[in-house]
Amino acid sequence: MLKEAELVKRPEYWLETIQNEIYRQVAAYLKDNNMTQTQLAIQLGVSKGYISQVMKGEFNYTLKKLIELSLAVGKAPVIVFKPLEDTTKSDKEEFSLPSSSSLDRVAEPGMPYTSLEE
Repeated sequence: MLKEAELVKRPEYWLETIQNEIYRQVAAYLKDNNMTQTQLAIQLGVSKGYISQVMKGEFNYTLKKLIELSLAVGKAPVIVFKPLEDTTKSDKEEFSLPSSSSLDRVAEPGMPYTSLEE
């Protein structure tokens, strides 16, 4: 088990955190607009496979693609840089490093959308 202060220093943690949030935003956009992944691919001018990769968390985004995806779903891509110690709750709390399979669980069809704002 890793303490949160150790976990937030790992690039894998931040990559998975961002991938999960992109999934949530795209899934919400599809649901809110009653769209399929194929329709979104057409709207963006990308392949259906590209959208499938996004939804499975199997895509390592370039900054340009992150911005394009964000704008396509009506969101502003705001990146905030802050000291690592400001991202931890407590040095006493422990967290497990996410496994690669956790992204597969997030992207399973039929899973309910849960907003981080709720």
